Amino acid sequence: MSVAVLNPVSISTSVPTAVQFPPHLTDTDHRQRCLEQLRNKTSNLEKYTFLNGLKERSPTMFYDILLSNMMEIIPILYTPTVGDACYNYSHIWSRPEGLYVSIEHKGRIRDVLRTWPAGPAARIAVVTDGSRILGLGDLGANGLPISIGKLDLYIAGAGVRPSSTLPICLDVGTNTQKFLDDPLYIGIRRKRPDVKEMDEFMEEFMSAMQDVFPELLVQFEDFSTDNAFKFLNGFQNRYRCFNDDIQGTGAVVLSGFVNAAHLASEASGIPLKDHRILFFGAGSSGIGVAKQLLSFFRVQGLSEEDAKNRIYTVDSKGLITADHFARTDYHGPPLKKLEDIVEYVKPTALLGLSTLSKAFTEDVVKLMARFNKRPIIFPLSNPVSLSEVDFADAIKWTNGSVIFASGSPYEPVRDQSTGKVYEAGQGNNMYMFPGIGLGAILSKAQHVTDGMIEQASLALSSCLKEDERKVGLVYPRLIRIRDISAVVALRVARQAQKEGVDNNTIFRNLSDQALLEYIKDKMWDPSECLTRGRF
Repeated sequence: MSVAVLNPVSISTSVPTAVQFPPHLTDTDHRQRCLEQLRNKTSNLEKYTFLNGLKERSPTMFYDILLSNMMEIIPILYTPTVGDACYNYSHIWSRPEGLYVSIEHKGRIRDVLRTWPAGPAARIAVVTDGSRILGLGDLGANGLPISIGKLDLYIAGAGVRPSSTLPICLDVGTNTQKFLDDPLYIGIRRKRPDVKEMDEFMEEFMSAMQDVFPELLVQFEDFSTDNAFKFLNGFQNRYRCFNDDIQGTGAVVLSGFVNAAHLASEASGIPLKDHRILFFGAGSSGIGVAKQLLSFFRVQGLSEEDAKNRIYTVDSKGLITADHFARTDYHGPPLKKLEDIVEYVKPTALLGLSTLSKAFTEDVVKLMARFNKRPIIFPLSNPVSLSEVDFADAIKWTNGSVIFASGSPYEPVRDQSTGKVYEAGQGNNMYMFPGIGLGAILSKAQHVTDGMIEQASLALSSCLKEDERKVGLVYPRLIRIRDISAVVALRVARQAQKEGVDNNTIFRNLSDQALLEYIKDKMWDPSECLTRGRF
């Protein structure tokens, strides 16, 4: 198949080289103009495409608008709209945005990486192989917007400089025939490699990344469950890397659960150590979260074994009695229906990471409310279309007693009879990974340790303000993300020092307050780069 390549030399040079702005453009509000153009788009995918073009034309304006309108724009740049962008990426692609490293590059991956303009100045890469994009499955080379979107959130949420970011998609094939048959599919047209070929590719890739970008932190994103755990376990003690689906999701859910458990215990009098958690979904995110939540029970004084006994996991086949968090205390017939499992376990918390829409039925939610004065229900699957239960239904079926947090954003719900407004918490990984990344980068951590992840989670749980507590939120409002990321980064850096994996020894001599101010001062602010009339 031939590919047309534009030759820059052939482009007409008759256009004047100087860009002519309207003479009175500086007297207008160009930010407002861009926002108006954005809001006039009729679909979220059109808005995504517009923002993508704005970032190309004026990256500083793009990030300035993003920072000033995060609650409006983040759902467009990331979940839920990024799912549509990925699924359609081969059809909406217009320009190079990141780096594709193909399975065909084996043996010369270093040469491919050296083509990235930032070179050794790169500090953070988000890497996906497109094998498990959100709840959409194997999208292959269409997965690049996931990496792009996560890095936009690093920039917005933690002030990482755009020039130091590197979005990467590993183009290793896809097992989705629809894309292989699509004449516009931009990836390699082959099935995914076998275990041996993929392992060899990843070994060369990670070694090359360290050589070419010696100060780079790698965030793995949306790998299939088996590979997510395997590559994290294989690389985390050899390279500076972490997996957001496993560790970031686990940390953000742990943080929300800490606050939710206190609310539920205050209402019921149940000791914190006696909470019981039922996970619906046993993929990389589900198991990663379950492992992270063990620390909640260990803090309450339980042994590892006793902590595991507080956690139950369910997959599409029912209650899991083998492998991760296996139950050895149940000997009856297989429990396959979620309603029957809830009846048996009587959990205080029901967490969904299944990507099965509406899996938490009215009967299931009402059972949770019957067993608990304040049932904890976290439908964490993304996007909203795959959420296990909608916020309005959870409020209705529990008469407003639910402690709720979701993976995707929900609008507040007003009780028409009382006028009370309920606000949904959002267990958004954006609370976690930007601060983890910033703390690891600034402390020059050799590795991202489990202790650093746990401290990031506890830092987030401490960020609630009193007005947020009063309305029952378990997460702070996302509008404060930069302050939150600074606190997370501080705790991550301190834990790196404690474990002796930090290489920035200057931090060791700073007080917590001085270090916090230093971290905030290092955050990139696009408004400082904008001068009136220059976009």
